[in-house]
Amino acid sequence: MTGERFADKLLSLFSWGCAILLFGGLATIIGFLILRGYRALNLELIFADTRVMDALLLKRQVFGGLFPAMAGTLFLILLAMGFALPTGLASGIFLAEYAPPRLKAFLGLVFDILAGIPSIVVGLFGFSITVFLHHFFSSRIYPCLLIASLSLSFLVLPYIIRTTQVALESLPLQLRLTAPSLGATQLENIFHVLLPASLSDIISGVVLAIGRCAEDTAVIMLTGVVATAGVPGSIFSSFEALPFYIYYTASEYADQNELIKGYGAALILLAICAGLFALSHWIKNRLAFRAGFRH
Repeated sequence: MTGERFADKLLSLFSWGCAILLFGGLATIIGFLILRGYRALNLELIFADTRVMDALLLKRQVFGGLFPAMAGTLFLILLAMGFALPTGLASGIFLAEYAPPRLKAFLGLVFDILAGIPSIVVGLFGFSITVFLHHFFSSRIYPCLLIASLSLSFLVLPYIIRTTQVALESLPLQLRLTAPSLGATQLENIFHVLLPASLSDIISGVVLAIGRCAEDTAVIMLTGVVATAGVPGSIFSSFEALPFYIYYTASEYADQNELIKGYGAALILLAICAGLFALSHWIKNRLAFRAGFRH
């Protein structure tokens, strides 16, 4: 008995130590960025010498500021998630509820392999597709926002698929059988019972996908991002993005002021990701509340 208590206490101490170490590492990284980049956080960093309202209303282009990179990052995330979410959710539902065991095992292995593909390979694939389309379909097709967002959606698709599948399969059998026993069809059971019940876990996968879209640099370097493109005029335009700006600044900065701007850009990117995560959490709570209210 004494040995079991000692083992439990040792495991508890180890768990607390890991949690403190993780929190300390995260706090150190964020604190370092804040200490190095807070001096650069001002309107000039974002809009340069352009008036704020002129930039927001797209009356004038911003040169030397981060506003085009911020806009390009948001457009990139929204487009990539717009492509990946419907396909990922539908595929996850199919694997969890409709696929026979052998097909489920095969597709699960395929998606696990896709999740492990390096992002630079996905970027090279997107670039190759662009070259193919440019030569054989239209000479007006170049690396652009559309190609980059499609490549990123392919990169994050396995996360959404597997998260949706696991979230649905982990629901208790009693919950699965309640609606069918009352006469609901399988489709009604999925959309009115199973999906709302597994929404929290599915949103976790969506948040992970959003973070991957926001931080990835290798894919967009090969599929359309440039240093001074301005706010993209269409999905077929080149674009700027905060991850590429941070990478470019860190590798090519001329003086300490430019490096501090890179730290400021990193803080802005963190703020954008935090805002998107908060929005996802709010949507999850609203949908869960409505689902609970209906039931």
